[in-house]
Amino acid sequence: MLRHRHDAWSPVARASVDDYDAELARGDDDARRLLDDDRGGGERPIADDVDVRATALLFIFPAIAGLLFGWDIGSTSGALQSLTDPNTAGMDWYALDPFQRGLVVSTSLAGALVASATAALKLGDKLGSRKELQLAALLYAGGALVQGGAISLETLVLGRFTYGLGIGFAMHGAPLYIAETAPTKVRGLLISLKECFIVGGILLGYAGGYLIEGEEGGWRVLLSSSVALSGVLSLGLLKLPDSPRWSLQRGGDANDARAALKILRGDKATPGTIDAEMRAMTAASEKSGVGGVGELLRKKNVRPLFVGLSVVLFQQITGQPSVLYYAEQVFIAAGFDASEGAGVSVILGVFKLVMTGFAVKYVDSVGRRPLLLGGVAAMMLATVALGACSDALATGDPADSLNTARLSVLAIFAYVGAYQVSFGPIAWLLVGEIFPQRVRSAAVGTATLTNFASNYLVALYLPTMIASYGQAGTYYIFSVMGVIALASIYLTVPETKGKSLEEIEAEMTR
Repeated sequence: MLRHRHDAWSPVARASVDDYDAELARGDDDARRLLDDDRGGGERPIADDVDVRATALLFIFPAIAGLLFGWDIGSTSGALQSLTDPNTAGMDWYALDPFQRGLVVSTSLAGALVASATAALKLGDKLGSRKELQLAALLYAGGALVQGGAISLETLVLGRFTYGLGIGFAMHGAPLYIAETAPTKVRGLLISLKECFIVGGILLGYAGGYLIEGEEGGWRVLLSSSVALSGVLSLGLLKLPDSPRWSLQRGGDANDARAALKILRGDKATPGTIDAEMRAMTAASEKSGVGGVGELLRKKNVRPLFVGLSVVLFQQITGQPSVLYYAEQVFIAAGFDASEGAGVSVILGVFKLVMTGFAVKYVDSVGRRPLLLGGVAAMMLATVALGACSDALATGDPADSLNTARLSVLAIFAYVGAYQVSFGPIAWLLVGEIFPQRVRSAAVGTATLTNFASNYLVALYLPTMIASYGQAGTYYIFSVMGVIALASIYLTVPETKGKSLEEIEAEMTR
C-alpha cells in the first residue's frame, strides 16, 4: 500500500484544489488504516499507540511557557502589596497612587497585546512556534530580571512590559506547537492540559505571595524568581525539533521534516504510520503555502475565523472577570473572615485545577462540543443565580442574608467549575486546531490579540458597568452574553475530536 502511493512524496502538478483534497483524503485514509492495522483491529490503551516519553517532551516545555503566564497572574497582587507597603518595600518610591498601581498591574497585558499583534502580522509565521517560544523564554527571563532589580517605577514598568511580551509570544506559540506536533489521539488532552499548567502557575504565584509576606524587599524576590524556570524553558526547547508541518509549509526539506516527525512520535511509531502522516502533511503543505493576516477574510477562511475568534471573545465577555472580582466579597458575606482573602483565592485556585483536570480527562472521549455546551449553559445559570442573590442581598430581609450569601458562594463555585471544563481549556484547544495551515499562525495571533484585548476592555469598563447597572444587573448582562454564546457554539462550532488537522481543515474550508 505504501509503495503504491509513494509518488505522493514528490511535488506534482495537479489540475485543481479538488485533486489536492482528494490526495489528502487518501493520505488520511491510509493513516487510519495503518493505525488500525497496528492496533490489531481494536482500540488499545494510549500507552500502546503513543510514545509517552516523546509526547511528554513535546508538551512539557510549551506548557511551562503557559505556567509562567499563570505565575504572573498569581504573583502580581502579592508583589504589589509588598512594594507599596513602607515596611516591606525596601525603597523610597513605594507610595504609588491608584493610576500607578493600575499601570504596574496592566503593563504586562499591554506587552502581551503588542506581541500578539506582532506574531499575527508576520513574526510568528517567520520564526515558527518553537523559535517563538524560545523568544518568549528570553523575554520572560529579561523581564523578570528587570522587575527584580527595578530602581524606579519606570524601570519596573519596563520589566512588566518585557515580561508581557513574553506572555504574548508564549500564548501564540504554545498552542500552535502542541497542536501541530501532538499525535491526533491526544491532541485535545495535551492542549487542555496546558490550561492546568496556567492554573498551576497562578497557584504558585499565590503561594509565592504568601511566602514573602512581611519580608523586606520580598517583591523583588517574587518578581525575579521566574528566571530559573525561564532558563529551563529555553534549554528544553533546544531538545525539540521545529514543527514538521511548519517546516514543510515553508518549503523545508521533506527528509528533515520526516526526521523531526520521528523524534516527535518516538520509538513506538512504525515506519508505516510515519509515512502515512508525512504524505498527509506533504499534500496539505503543497496545497496551502504561506498566507498572512490579509488572507483571513477570504471566503474559505471566514468560517474557521469566526469560530476561533468567537470562542475567545465569549471566554471574556460571559462574566469571568466579574465573578472572580467579587468572589472575596461574597465569601466575607458568607461568614469568612476578611483576613482570609488569600485563602479564598487558593481555594478557588485549587478547585479550578481540579475541574480543569476533569476537562483534560474527557475532552478526547466526550468531545469538545458537549463540554463547551454543557459548561457554558451552567455558567449562564450561575450568573442568573448570582444576579438573583445580589438583588436579594441589596433589597431582602437581613435575616436571610447569610443564607443568600452562602448560595452565592455555591453559585461562584458552579461558575468557576463550569468555566474550567468549557471556555478555560477548550477555547485555546479550538484556536490551536481549527484554522487552515496556510493562515494558522496569523489566525492564532489574531485570536490571541482578540482574547487579550477583550480581557483588557472588560476589566476597564467593569466598574462603569457596575456603577450603571448595579452588581445584579451586571450579572444579568453576562447571563444574556451566555445565552448568545450558547447559541453561537451550537450553530457554528464543529466537533474536532479524533480528527487530524488536515481533516479539520478540509471540513472547515469546503
